[in-house]
Amino acid sequence: MELRVLRYFLAVAEEGNITWAAELLQISQPTLSRQLRQLEEELGVTLFVRGRRNVTLTGEGELLRDRARAIVELADKTERDVALSAGRHLAGEISVSCGDVRSVAFLTSCMAQFRLLHPHVRFVMISATADVIQERLEQGLSDLALMTEPVEVDRFDFERLDTPDVWGAMMRDDDPLADRNGIVPSDLVGRPLLLPLRPQVRSELFNWFGSLRDEVQTACIFNLPLNAAMAVRQGVGVALTYDVGQVGEGLRFVPLAPHLEARSVVAWKRGRRHAPAVETFIAFMRQRIESGEGCTDAQHGE
Repeated sequence: MELRVLRYFLAVAEEGNITWAAELLQISQPTLSRQLRQLEEELGVTLFVRGRRNVTLTGEGELLRDRARAIVELADKTERDVALSAGRHLAGEISVSCGDVRSVAFLTSCMAQFRLLHPHVRFVMISATADVIQERLEQGLSDLALMTEPVEVDRFDFERLDTPDVWGAMMRDDDPLADRNGIVPSDLVGRPLLLPLRPQVRSELFNWFGSLRDEVQTACIFNLPLNAAMAVRQGVGVALTYDVGQVGEGLRFVPLAPHLEARSVVAWKRGRRHAPAVETFIAFMRQRIESGEGCTDAQHGE
């Protein structure tokens, strides 16, 4: 498969129309149709269901779309990194995937200070859940990842940051529990709850409920706190989430009691040769961590 043909395929998959994709790609419609048929013949599968006006992806087409996106993104990133690293000044693009956690403040502080020293470096920040973040790191689509524990870091080099993420209940400010200083498990029995998407995290929350875990009423599963906040505001239920510091108007965050918190790690792929900008930023960040700005003692992983 040629990279050029994968770009053609992705254009058709996104447009849902071969004629529109051909115009976008600035090639003729017959040429594009021929390239797609040759790709299907090469793979031995049908990628599209062709209608009179539109095309839709088959199951095999959806699989190729997901893989092709990763391949094209990685190819583009590699091309930029190689070209920029050849310059006289340190330059390049550093891709960082992260969740909505308080440790983002430390990471972005590092970015700001690093760019004062190396203004030709730019950062790309991608927000996602820890599972997606880890997948991007494995595939080489992200250079660094900021993930909240529990997370498997045995395949990565990492630093554990010292800023804790405190668990609590996000609710409307007219909720009967909104004036509490802390939420105990019995307060949430019988209440519709919004719980995080990651099974490992839900398991920790169920452990917090103790003997009341079987009485948890799950109304919704969410992946990012912003989505949960909108659902809470509309009356879906009470969300168990981190205190990200910005719950929004009409909402209140109350910490859990007993106290429950999680730490974040910033990680990068072990044994991978990184672009010079990435290597320099990692060293810069670790120096700040070792000076006590973002990490506790004995929490390095290599």
